[in-house]
Amino acid sequence: MQTTTALFILLAFLLSLAIAYYQYIYGSKDARSRKILLFSFRALSLFLLLLLLINPAVQKKVIENTKPILAVLIDNSASIAVFNEEKKVENILEALETSGPLNAKFELAYFSFGTSVKVKDSLLFDAPLTAISESIIEINKLYKNRIGELVLLSDGNQTSGNDYEYISSNMPITPIILGDTANYTDLRIRQINVNKYSYLKNQFPVEVHLFYEGIDPISTMFQIEKKGKTLFKQQVRFSASEKSKTIRTNLMATREGINFYKASIEAFETEKNTQNNTKDFSIEVIDTQTKIALISAVLHPDLGALKRSIEKNKQRSVAVFNIKNNDIQLNDYQFFILYQPNYDFNYLFKELKTLKSNYLVVSGVSTDWEFLNKQQLGFTKKAIAQTENYTANYQFSFQPFLQKNIGFNNFPPLKDQFGEVLLSTENHVLLQQRVFGVAFEQPLLATFEQNSQKSAVIFGEGIWKWRAASYLQNNSFEDFDEFTGNLVQYLASSSKRKRLEVSLESLYLSNAPIRISAYYTDKNYQFDPRASLLFSVTNTVTKEQREFPFSLAHNSFQVVVENLVPGNYQYVVTVAGQKSMRSGVFTISEAGLEAQFTKANTTKLNRLAKSTGGKVYHSKEIIGLIDAYVENEDYATLQKTVLKKQALIDWKWLLILLLSLLTIEWFVRKYYGKI
Repeated sequence: MQTTTALFILLAFLLSLAIAYYQYIYGSKDARSRKILLFSFRALSLFLLLLLLINPAVQKKVIENTKPILAVLIDNSASIAVFNEEKKVENILEALETSGPLNAKFELAYFSFGTSVKVKDSLLFDAPLTAISESIIEINKLYKNRIGELVLLSDGNQTSGNDYEYISSNMPITPIILGDTANYTDLRIRQINVNKYSYLKNQFPVEVHLFYEGIDPISTMFQIEKKGKTLFKQQVRFSASEKSKTIRTNLMATREGINFYKASIEAFETEKNTQNNTKDFSIEVIDTQTKIALISAVLHPDLGALKRSIEKNKQRSVAVFNIKNNDIQLNDYQFFILYQPNYDFNYLFKELKTLKSNYLVVSGVSTDWEFLNKQQLGFTKKAIAQTENYTANYQFSFQPFLQKNIGFNNFPPLKDQFGEVLLSTENHVLLQQRVFGVAFEQPLLATFEQNSQKSAVIFGEGIWKWRAASYLQNNSFEDFDEFTGNLVQYLASSSKRKRLEVSLESLYLSNAPIRISAYYTDKNYQFDPRASLLFSVTNTVTKEQREFPFSLAHNSFQVVVENLVPGNYQYVVTVAGQKSMRSGVFTISEAGLEAQFTKANTTKLNRLAKSTGGKVYHSKEIIGLIDAYVENEDYATLQKTVLKKQALIDWKWLLILLLSLLTIEWFVRKYYGKI
């Protein structure tokens, strides 16, 4: 107890004695016994009242018993329903919940997971994705300071997130295998690679990876269809030594807009799972070709990286020029990349403004900011003769075009001259700057649109490092090339910006939630949070119509659409009280990811158990698992003494004593006629 508190208690005691003495003893002619009795009641009640007002904290020792934790993580994805394992899960949970010895020894906590982990409520086994690794990580974070184990009920087939096979866990993981463990002969389409865009009356490549799980030689037919019409057909043969095939073909883009295709491989007679024999894909056909001029005053690896990345789309060509080349025919190009501009770019900026051509500016250590600031491009920089490294911070509220986060935050830094960036016109920031891990509200990549002219700026050189880092992350340049393709597609388009922009994919898997974002501006092209947006969707076959209101989230409007049956849909996004609207089409594929598997992934589950110190059990061995935990002497209830502070105001008996003293005093005074 602190000295100040003790002093207050002493003063309270003396004050109580003084007040009671003055009231009942000083100058009183009552009998001695009566004076002493009333004095005692009043002094004690006053002291207790003052003590409660002081409210000192009292320390006391408490013995706490802590059981080891047994976290039960249940796969709630649709693949469990595909294997018809729902009843087995119920039986396992019932055995765990009703085991007296197990519950006496462990604190059991139940969680379910699909796309994310949550406390178990009802199990519907309808989650469209299985994120095993993320769920294990979340449980480890939750119980990082607890001793115990994690029981994983799953078929081991993961469709989302990082590989869980060798995940680091501070808790041993004991998988209980759900699903069929027998090997079945199966054919499936593993992956389809196709460009996102193509150009009208041009061929586009399609690459399909087929896989055979079996021993006996078989021959079957692979085909690609569009609206029931066969566009490509090829006989394929598999055997024990040839389990995979890659089919490559070129299809003709005959219709502008979004085109949907179906790839399928003919099932053999005894095949158990045929849902993975088909896969849908789509491509957007554009009636234009893009020629791009990349103009620079310096030599830099970025030039080659940008050219290779943009030209991954065969319908785009990039010509690299030195700014001092006077033979550049500007009218031959639809889009311009200006790399580290200096005063030599003066005539080029004047021509671009006259032609109202769209462009991308990339700055760096050789950029002449004094010149660039005079061009009225919508941005300026107070640059000094010092360089800085800027890493990226992805902004999910970016709306001009749909761009996912490809790991921008983990990319190497870009180098640019140090200084504050000022944006003077309407802009949208895709990436902000981070310096030494600290995020600033300064743009690293921003887009602009003014007077029917689109532009963008990247504040820093070193783009080639981003492309290399993307390859190291994914073993492919695809994500980075898609990013540059999206940026070029947006900037090369001459269409005027609409006040209502809607972002959604053209193809979704069945049972997966459809996330749609929209961006609506007022007449000054400023985001308008007051708007009320509605998403209407109609099945093109059944004509069934449903409506979903948008909700405001992070400077954009968001809606999640669920429970739509597979098929083709038309959608319309409208703004209440306004004429603005956007419409389009999308398709929900019949085959979901969770229906692609024929058996449980026992190999990965065994490796997970081995790497974390656990043991694998099958669903019929639940009694053996319970007995093993009950008999395991490594886990015991921990007892520890804890000093807890308790406020005096929380002592109920003290309040009862105070009321009792005041009540007795009142009755005594009443009895002797003192009231």
